[in-house]
Amino acid sequence: MERKQSSWKRIQKNGLSVSTPKHAQQMPMEILNSREYIRLSYDTKPDSLLHLMVKDWQLELPKLLISVHGGLQNFELQPKLKQVFGKGLIKAAMTTGAWIFTGGVSTGVIRHVGDALKDHSSKSRGRICAIGIAPWGIVENKEDLLGKDVTRVYQTMSNPLSKLSVLNSSHTHFILADNGTLGKYGAEVKLRRQLEKHISLQKINTRLGQGVPVVGLIVEGGPNVISIVLECLQEEPPLPVVICDGSGRASDILSFAHKYSEEGG
Repeated sequence: MERKQSSWKRIQKNGLSVSTPKHAQQMPMEILNSREYIRLSYDTKPDSLLHLMVKDWQLELPKLLISVHGGLQNFELQPKLKQVFGKGLIKAAMTTGAWIFTGGVSTGVIRHVGDALKDHSSKSRGRICAIGIAPWGIVENKEDLLGKDVTRVYQTMSNPLSKLSVLNSSHTHFILADNGTLGKYGAEVKLRRQLEKHISLQKINTRLGQGVPVVGLIVEGGPNVISIVLECLQEEPPLPVVICDGSGRASDILSFAHKYSEEGG
């Protein structure tokens, strides 16, 4: 089978203040065609990271942040549900100027988000900012991303025998959190949560004092997804969460519980 390849170019950027452990000495910004990414320490301060995103990546602050969570293992969606999910996500992002946050790799719910983004890009010139936040240690072919001031080739076809995952090339940006572990998720969790919180505090309407709204979008998922929903609802004020009913597992359990808790008062 022919392996898909993408050209990556690394460029050194100065002025970003980040915490740099021994296992992640180099933290430059890089480009995959028009897809930029950075490898950084898992405990990087969210204000430093957002500064890079706005100043170096030249992103405008979003009017809405859609944070997608769900199953990491591959799963299928019914064709009609997949279509409704994809069209709804794209419409929400396009009409509001939203950023979409995902786990960045090409598996599970992120693969379905990537499919929707790919379908949109083939039909429209409108660019959606989709940012994948993944642990460096689970990225397949990560060695291809090392080096600076050079153009590298990154293979985006996954290896079925590998426990690692390739990045989903339908995203526009990637944040790769490094805590020194290999083959494990978790390095990105705190970083993503803190970044989302920091973004929510940015004032997009200074006169009204309005911050950036954050919405959770849940598709399928396991016990960790239920924990994420609980954390969203315990925020002050609580973050709204949209559940994709019919996608399976955690989403269906949450939908069922919500439906019958409302009926019961």
